[in-house]
Amino acid sequence: MVIETRGPFASTAPLAIQIMRETGLYKVFDPLKVLFVIDHASPAPHVEAASAHKMMRDFAAKFGIRLFDVGEGICHQIVAENGYSRPFSLILGADSHTTTLGAFSAFATGVGSTDIALAIALGKTWLRVPESVKIAIEEEPKPFISGKDIILRIIKEVGVDGLTYRAVEFHGSAIKHISMDSRMTMCNMCVEAGAKTALFPSDEVLSMNLAQIGVEGIKLEADPNAEYEEIFSFDLDN
Repeated sequence: MVIETRGPFASTAPLAIQIMRETGLYKVFDPLKVLFVIDHASPAPHVEAASAHKMMRDFAAKFGIRLFDVGEGICHQIVAENGYSRPFSLILGADSHTTTLGAFSAFATGVGSTDIALAIALGKTWLRVPESVKIAIEEEPKPFISGKDIILRIIKEVGVDGLTYRAVEFHGSAIKHISMDSRMTMCNMCVEAGAKTALFPSDEVLSMNLAQIGVEGIKLEADPNAEYEEIFSFDLDN
């Protein structure tokens, strides 16, 4: 799980900590499964942010939580580069763009401060299982075409609410040509069309990326007879 600060005045981690105190659940179910990241409003631009950072540092020190401090990076990048996101993971983040980590075949989604607080304390959450949609992308991208270009075309086609509370699965012959950077961008931006989560299959591209940081990849792909609420097809040759 990823907790981050957000500026300029609202910080999700302090809100979660406050909720834990108010509910009498001031505890951490497993310090090894919780991360704090100080990003967005860092270095602290004002007293409120500095106070939020201190609260996070104090809480992390008390319960033995790994904290990434000012200057260490943005939460999504930190989780990816340090091997916390991998196939079959369930990742809850206090940021709607937590879907970024679906590039690693993880079910990653953003939730509110109350949900984060209870997940930290109890190690549990409640999610309605989203309907799945398949996005098939065919043909190799032309030179200088990035994941940003591809996902903008997809959102233009499906609409800004076309993926609302749906789990997006990317498929097709183009996938093997899409880099991890572009995959993260595409999963990140699926939330701009309302997606609950977005996932790429764990293939050779992902396995090579995980191997570079010492993580063994696990094969995760859709069942051959998987059913989808809707299927979208895109040809990058057009």
